[in-house]
Amino acid sequence: MSIAASHHPSGEKPEGAAIHVEGLNKWFGNLHVLKDVALDVAWGEKIVLCGPSGSGKSTLIRCLNQLESHQSGTVTVDGMTLSKGDDLAALRREVGMVFQHFNLFPHMSVLENCMLAPMRVRGVDSREARATALALLDRVKILDQADKYPGQLSGGQQQRVAIARALCMRPRIMLFDEPTSALDPEAVKEVLDTMVSLAEDGMTMICVTHEMGFARNVADRVIFMSDGAIVETAPPELFFQSPQTTRARDFLNQILH
Repeated sequence: MSIAASHHPSGEKPEGAAIHVEGLNKWFGNLHVLKDVALDVAWGEKIVLCGPSGSGKSTLIRCLNQLESHQSGTVTVDGMTLSKGDDLAALRREVGMVFQHFNLFPHMSVLENCMLAPMRVRGVDSREARATALALLDRVKILDQADKYPGQLSGGQQQRVAIARALCMRPRIMLFDEPTSALDPEAVKEVLDTMVSLAEDGMTMICVTHEMGFARNVADRVIFMSDGAIVETAPPELFFQSPQTTRARDFLNQILH
């Protein structure tokens, strides 16, 4: 089932960048966590954000769907310029988010978790929501768990449900915030395989991850952040073979050895 193609009935991508960020600044109290960040993401582009803990990666993608508000700068996502008081429902219809900790509703079955947002937010009827949810659970290879509750599933299974749930909203853009960091190695492969499949489908993706194999094989660009700023951006081959900054070289030496 092709996810990316389903967003645009004409088969054409919208005009302009999927994401445009300019002069983005974010503070938590006196802590300056994002410093004049500038970023453009094209439709269909796969971006991996990496860097040491505390470098601002997760805060940046949380600003892209306004889970965090920013104090200055411009953030435009799918043609919507984000500021306080925006129609967040409209934004979140188009931008899916997958978190480190799955955030599934424990009192709902897998199928119900996937059906809820399309019915509540998009006004889809239950028959269509169910059909879409079952198709996407099949897509992430977890259809046989549809009637179980999250607590009955492994971590890797729960994360694949979380991906299916996000896809049920037919988002144009998917954000992943360290989706494998809470998982054991076998489950990491399950989830990465699902994300590779989405990438092959042409989904616009930004992924915060330390999975450098995924970055090397799937990303169109790797963006390295340190101390709240984008320090380096390059195609994977160039980033891994000849990082341009000392900070990037130190990071790769730590994570790859």
